[in-house]
Amino acid sequence: MASDRPLPEPVSPPAVRPAAEGPTPAAPRDQAGLLDPAFLQRLEALSLVSRRRVRGRQHGERRSLVRGRGIEFDDYRAYEPGDDYRYIDWNIASRLDRLFVKLFSEEEDLDIRLLVDTSRSMAAGVPSKLLLAKQLAAAIGYIGLVNLDRVEVGVFSSGPGPRLSRLRGRGRAFDLLRFLDGIVPEGTTDLGVALRRTLDESPRRGLLVVISDLLDPLGYEDGLLRTRHHGMQTFVIHVLAEDELAPRLSGELRLIDAETGRAVEVTVDADALRAYAEARDAYLEGVQQFCFRHGIDYLRTTSTVPADSLVLRYLRQGGLVR
Repeated sequence: MASDRPLPEPVSPPAVRPAAEGPTPAAPRDQAGLLDPAFLQRLEALSLVSRRRVRGRQHGERRSLVRGRGIEFDDYRAYEPGDDYRYIDWNIASRLDRLFVKLFSEEEDLDIRLLVDTSRSMAAGVPSKLLLAKQLAAAIGYIGLVNLDRVEVGVFSSGPGPRLSRLRGRGRAFDLLRFLDGIVPEGTTDLGVALRRTLDESPRRGLLVVISDLLDPLGYEDGLLRTRHHGMQTFVIHVLAEDELAPRLSGELRLIDAETGRAVEVTVDADALRAYAEARDAYLEGVQQFCFRHGIDYLRTTSTVPADSLVLRYLRQGGLVR
């Protein structure tokens, strides 16, 4: 559920995304590897949290709906002909003169789906929003792999993007990191189509982590509601840039939408910045309240917050990792 956990001051999306009319040099951090080796070692001690039992494909590290020959006692039921007599509880039988068998929870793998927004607006920020999104997806995916969960990662913008599926085990970590490292920002945002495709192609319930700036002209609501109707445990990581929180603009300007290329002439003065701040706060409050009402976990951050702090501190507080 969304909560008032302490976070860096939230950012908010401008009505029009300003973009420079020339190429913007990448920040030095954008050229670095996605995850530091020391950070990877710390991730190995973590696991992802599923608030419901899962029905996995293989034995793993997760408590399952399947009751069988696991190691964790779950319940009793009356003995039926054909049950394994080794699971009869003879202590209860001696007291009640009836036969009961012990049921155990098997440990099975969890389906983890990571969906990363790669639209052109994700290139904003220093370091970029996309860099942080890739680092977070890499970290969450790596935690899943070392815990023998099944990991799938996909990207989206205005159309279906590449997808990497059926990852399981530590040995697939390189494939995950290489896939994410090659992602570049392009296209416009269409979260609804991306979520519909993800759910249609992978209908199994599990954990879905959406990493996006949510700057979708069609809205984020319908797509996220669809995940809840499918019974997915959904966690939204809302990544925005510092300039979207407090634009350092003034005077007569021509702003260009980073995704559509649409231009608008504006006068930026104290009144305009005040109106922007009010619209920003209303938007951010609306996103958080929407997630809260519909049982969607929500974390908002700026791209300047290091990925290790977000994972080791804020995602722990938010209940995604432990």
